[in-house]
Amino acid sequence: MEALELSRWQFAITTVYHFFFVPVTLGLSIFTALLETCFVITKHEKWKPVCKKLTKFFGTLFLINFAMGVVTGIVQEFHFGMNWSEYSRFMGDIFGAPLALEALTAFFLESTFLGIWMFGWDKLSPKLHLATIWLVAIGSNLSAFWILVANSFMQHPVGYALMNGRAEMANFTALVTNPYVVGEYSHALFAGIATSGFVVLAVSAWKILHDEVSRAAFETTLKAGAVFMLIGLFGVMGSGHLHTQYMLKANPMKLSSMEALWETENPAPFAIVAKINQEEKKNDFEIAVPGVFSFMLYNKPEGEVKGINELQKINEATYGEGNYIPDVAGLFWSFRAMVGAGGFMMFVAGVTLLLAWKGWIKKFPCVLKAIPFLLPAAYVANSAGWYVAEGGRQPWIVVGLQKTADAVSPNLTGGEVLLTTVGFTLVYLVLAVLALYAAFRFIKNTTVAEGSDA
Repeated sequence: MEALELSRWQFAITTVYHFFFVPVTLGLSIFTALLETCFVITKHEKWKPVCKKLTKFFGTLFLINFAMGVVTGIVQEFHFGMNWSEYSRFMGDIFGAPLALEALTAFFLESTFLGIWMFGWDKLSPKLHLATIWLVAIGSNLSAFWILVANSFMQHPVGYALMNGRAEMANFTALVTNPYVVGEYSHALFAGIATSGFVVLAVSAWKILHDEVSRAAFETTLKAGAVFMLIGLFGVMGSGHLHTQYMLKANPMKLSSMEALWETENPAPFAIVAKINQEEKKNDFEIAVPGVFSFMLYNKPEGEVKGINELQKINEATYGEGNYIPDVAGLFWSFRAMVGAGGFMMFVAGVTLLLAWKGWIKKFPCVLKAIPFLLPAAYVANSAGWYVAEGGRQPWIVVGLQKTADAVSPNLTGGEVLLTTVGFTLVYLVLAVLALYAAFRFIKNTTVAEGSDA
């Protein structure tokens, strides 16, 4: 394999590893802050020490996840210089600004106050200590904002000027207020809330079954986790719907590829399943619902959606000869995997909340046993969604400005990339196993019961 393909595989592997931890960081920081808010404001003295223990419990899980997110994310920074030097040369003036702001305004805020939160329980007043965890949550989510500002430029470039063979920033305000950021960031934020809610659900279910001393406390967090998860899922649905409508203007090729819509249609159908023939640029077989795709995009049962074949001709006329069609089959099935996993998560959260609210959850131990094993559905949804976001802009690394093939480092060899890919993958695998071991051991050995607030 050539350096280009191997570099793409390497970045994909490290990104997927990293993105296992990012959504949980975003959502669990908020959940932990909400738990401590309950601890500070509650008037029920019997609940207060339990609430403090729960805050520390889920805060520790957040710390483990946060550490893994930092470790796996740092390596990605080096990819830009090592594997994608032409991208860094061409886009560094723009891409570097939000990355620098992410470090200066978000990561430093997050990491500094996380340390204060960890060691300040007995040194700060309750309200001041509460402020530190909210600053951690703000820092975590601000970090995601700056990263997605940079990523949104790659999807939909704004506020730039081409000078001396490079893209240079012409309008920082336009970069930050890029409409693409709104869709990407809100979708990522709500996905984090949904994923962390599922983590809370899975941990609580296990503790109810296996830790009699802690059962009462985790029956409460089971309900809270289900509500938190449902809030995230409804947010994901709403933000995803609005962002999909915006893509009709911002990236129609990605949009039509997600639906394997080869020919322009009005109204456009929604394909439930399809056998995609990318070589002949058609679907050999499909089951579709008429008009639904147009309804999704226009909020009415009609509206033109340009097909992949017409968009290919438009791109050739605009950018020159070449193949501007991404991996249609991969996008089509990844989108359905994301939506299917999200729907399944909503079913799990709804059933769990209903049983817990009615006080029936202990009558159905099979549900509690199943929930931890269903947790991978959240990670399937996140990974599939990330593939749709990034795979959909191919063959561009920055849509309309630079192709991925032109962004790779010119002196890089396939052997060098293969060696480091194997190394990164093995190291990440070991770290993931250690993090899971630490988390499982902590969950198993830590009880949350009435008593002292230590």
